[in-house]
Amino acid sequence: MSHKSQSLQELQQIRQLMERSSRFISLSGLSGIAAGTCALVGAGLAMPYLQPGAGRANAAGSVQSRNGYDLSAWQADNLWVGILHSKLFHIAVGTFLAAFVSAFLFTWLKSRRQGIPIWGPASFRLMVNVSIPMLVGGIFCIKLLQTQNFDLLAPTTLIFYGLALLNASKYTFPEIRYLGMAMMLLGIANCWIIGQGIYLWATGFGLLHIVYGAYMWFAYEQKEAQA
Repeated sequence: MSHKSQSLQELQQIRQLMERSSRFISLSGLSGIAAGTCALVGAGLAMPYLQPGAGRANAAGSVQSRNGYDLSAWQADNLWVGILHSKLFHIAVGTFLAAFVSAFLFTWLKSRRQGIPIWGPASFRLMVNVSIPMLVGGIFCIKLLQTQNFDLLAPTTLIFYGLALLNASKYTFPEIRYLGMAMMLLGIANCWIIGQGIYLWATGFGLLHIVYGAYMWFAYEQKEAQA
């Protein structure tokens, strides 16, 4: 090996060490594909409860439909008791847990292959910058539930999740900012496309995650596997 080649190799190793210390590079493309698949399954399960007329009447004939959303949860004496017992809430929680667990599993497997601890300064900064917009968005969604502004739930989740991804792009792969921008654009569009939130939500959290995950897999992980 020539002195020039050895120097280039040493520079590449130094660059990789600096990148690993400043960015969390163990995010797996398979994590995005898995999360997107879970979102599509969840949207499919929720669809019957979000169709026009789905909430027109229960057995007592007291539940009325508002923009196609099932209001049965909001007929309970206590708002939060009604929400906790609603099928949509159970579907939402199940979808989130499935997406989170599958995404974490593939990320953990990738970090193990790379020999990089999954928890460190870079992952801590990433978590903090993702959590702040999502926490604020979650509080805002609670207020929307209280005021029964169901049409704004889907665009709100898309916009704040997009902000979280944009905020996190400084601490992981830069391509994630484009996913965040696309999420925000879908959320903004949904503010005017009333009654179609489930379709735009499925497009963002489902299809865009799968497309992004597939791109990251072929752009990074497949090359690493062949190297």
